[in-house]
Amino acid sequence: MTDFPKAYVCYMVEFHASRDYFECHELLEEYWKEHLDDSLADTWVGLIQLAVALYHERRGNLRGANKMYVQAERRLSAAPLERIGIDQQHLLIQIGERIAALHANEKSPYTDINMSIIDSELLALCLQQCEERGLEWLAPSPLHNDSIIHRHTLRDRSDVIAARQRAYRSKKREHSGEI
Repeated sequence: MTDFPKAYVCYMVEFHASRDYFECHELLEEYWKEHLDDSLADTWVGLIQLAVALYHERRGNLRGANKMYVQAERRLSAAPLERIGIDQQHLLIQIGERIAALHANEKSPYTDINMSIIDSELLALCLQQCEERGLEWLAPSPLHNDSIIHRHTLRDRSDVIAARQRAYRSKKREHSGEI
């Protein structure tokens, strides 16, 4: 693949440099939702699930991590990862090792997953973005940075809450015949 979606390149940079897995999820989910008919839609979902699994594991939510790893493994084993510059076998081995460790209830220190990028153009785009943003490629997770580790608990969700309340009120009016 020579024309990588910008959201995917940004995902890869967040995944391998900032280690902001929550942002990985946000970036690729937005792209996926805007391109549901994309032939790589399941692949994008698998990569989203992988980022969510790492986010959960790093926070100590091992049950949630295992669930996401299993789902990611299922999707990514059927995905054309080489088409988007990822060594599929290498990634699936890493995911399988995580699942096995979680099933064995092994308590080891958290470590990141690094995908093996087999496309030189993709790697160059990622390294260029890292340089522009002042990020270090393959930097370890910032385990003491709560704004990344616990991002979902610290973000402003007032717009999401307001939208849900509007939808609830609208549905309530609809059911009561107030339309």
